[in-house]
Amino acid sequence: MNTYTDLQLDALREIANIGSGTAATALSTLLGRVIDVSVPTAAALPLAHAVDSVGAPEEVVTGVVLPVCGDFDAIVVLLFSSADAATVCTLLGVEAGTDVGISALAEVGNILGSSYVNAVVSMTGLQIEPKPPETASDMLGAIVSSVIAVGANQSDVALLLDSDLIIEGTECSFTFMLVPNASSISVLLGRLGLDA
Repeated sequence: MNTYTDLQLDALREIANIGSGTAATALSTLLGRVIDVSVPTAAALPLAHAVDSVGAPEEVVTGVVLPVCGDFDAIVVLLFSSADAATVCTLLGVEAGTDVGISALAEVGNILGSSYVNAVVSMTGLQIEPKPPETASDMLGAIVSSVIAVGANQSDVALLLDSDLIIEGTECSFTFMLVPNASSISVLLGRLGLDA
């Protein structure tokens, strides 16, 4: 199992906090509402353990998956519970579970995921960019299996961030997973001066 020092986790958490600020600004513009995104916890875990800490494999969630390519290859996964997905859709004025609702969540996921990717770019100078998002509502285990099929391995490390999204008094949450391939996390930490 890969382990990281407190200093390395703090650096990864700081990237998430910077990305959260950028995401809040972009979402605020999209919704026309005041938004705050906070990241109370961050952990680096093997992908299989990260899934266990997110929820039961049979829990139905909406996942937005963005592959990332360039100097740093990874997969960004944002997971919303059914209730939180419905809350976000309501705030966007669309009905959850419809094609329009799924498209709206894909756009929110794209904004959030791209914000985190841009934070990595600004802190490290790595040349990376996200590909278009894929969105699905399915059991958590099935969505993670599809991520593994795209290129991750069960043993790959996932940076797991539990995030709280507060939109003018309406609170919901989502889980953000950044799943870099084995060499990419070393590249990232190396750019931060914190070689693994």
